[in-house]
Amino acid sequence: MRLAIALGALVLAAVPAEAAPAAPAFTVRLLDGSGAFDSRAHLGKNVLIVRFQASWCKVCHEEAAGIERVYRKYRTRGVALVSVQVQDTEADARRFLDVNKASYPAGLDPRLKIANRFGFRGTPYTVVIDKGGEMVARIHGRSDEARIGRILDRLVRRAPGPKAPAPKAPAPRPPARSR
Repeated sequence: MRLAIALGALVLAAVPAEAAPAAPAFTVRLLDGSGAFDSRAHLGKNVLIVRFQASWCKVCHEEAAGIERVYRKYRTRGVALVSVQVQDTEADARRFLDVNKASYPAGLDPRLKIANRFGFRGTPYTVVIDKGGEMVARIHGRSDEARIGRILDRLVRRAPGPKAPAPKAPAPRPPARSR
């Protein structure tokens, strides 16, 4: 009986883990008037952070500077970030972005049509999507800058720097003298 239980446990342990759930595709009109943000344009190219936030959310205001720093730090390393302002008016969303000096793209989802497809339960809500389109992190509530950075560091490779010169081969030794 113990052998059967042990074998059953081994079989269950050998089953591969489920893949992360696929992120729903979405398009949102950008508040700066530059067009639309289409998540499908980033598939296979970028890691994508989708930050659901609102002008009336105190935690969103508290974390705004950190989200901006994450955006600036990782945008050159293959990470895109879009803010989806939820349950807001356009004027309030624009004011939030201006007050917090946000330079990342932002759109409006006043009726939660996009947010609900991501399992939204309140603000802030941060979703990290890998290059393959899978949601690898879903953070409900506070998501400090360091936590997001640890997730992103696992997903992106460091940008290649200048190549170091190849080490020189040692000079050949003179032949040994015989005595």
